[in-house]
Amino acid sequence: MSSLIIYENDCQPKPGEKYTNFDDIAQQLGVIGVQFERWQADCQLAVDADQDSVLTAYADSISRLKEEYDFQSVDVINVNPDHPDKVALRQKFLSEHIHEDFEIRFFIEGCGLFYLHVDHKVYAVLCRQGDLISVPANTPHWFDMGENPHFKTIRLFTTPYGWVANFTGNEVARLFPTLDDMLTECHD
Repeated sequence: MSSLIIYENDCQPKPGEKYTNFDDIAQQLGVIGVQFERWQADCQLAVDADQDSVLTAYADSISRLKEEYDFQSVDVINVNPDHPDKVALRQKFLSEHIHEDFEIRFFIEGCGLFYLHVDHKVYAVLCRQGDLISVPANTPHWFDMGENPHFKTIRLFTTPYGWVANFTGNEVARLFPTLDDMLTECHD
């Protein structure tokens, strides 16, 4: 189940309000300019679907977003527990950063944890299969895919360069629970 936890103080990771209802999550994120939606594929995807198959399956939704936001690049990132660069990728994504452009991530399978750092609050969004989340330009954030990642996402960017991060140097991410911590709490 997707969830949102709002931490009221970015210096102390004491969880505040928790939301698990999709409409409540979307409403709370909308306040900070973050889009949160649910998508369905236009056709059934094979487990080992390649980038072209994924992009074809979601072509109508991708076209709608490209037209609405003038996205210039689209790709698919697929990371699983056997990925040879999983440790390096995780460390890169775990560092707080911004993008000069607006980005969208859609989870085709698996899950991941986005942290959005806005107005001294931290919004922890556990995204699962079917969830779409946007990150407005210049919004400090980080992403945790866990120690044994399993996710496939479509990424859309308003620049032709794709994923380009400007790291903030802020160590705030180290204060907050990891994806693995969150998933353990969900099962307790």
